[in-house]
Amino acid sequence: MKFEVLETETISECLDRIQKEGYTPVRRIEKPIFKETIVNGQKSYEPVASQVIFEAVQQEG
Repeated sequence: MKFEVLETETISECLDRIQKEGYTPVRRIEKPIFKETIVNGQKSYEPVASQVIFEAVQQEG
């Protein structure tokens, strides 16, 4: 199962949400988000944010 850190929450809050739903995080994925700009007719890509996703497995018990 994948859980994305929402814009309105911190990483700690996301981890708490994962545990409340009965899952344990096993992997963290961080993806950059780029913005395309055109300067002097040339495309340029600038990082503007980062998307954090946790992969989690269901807890046994």
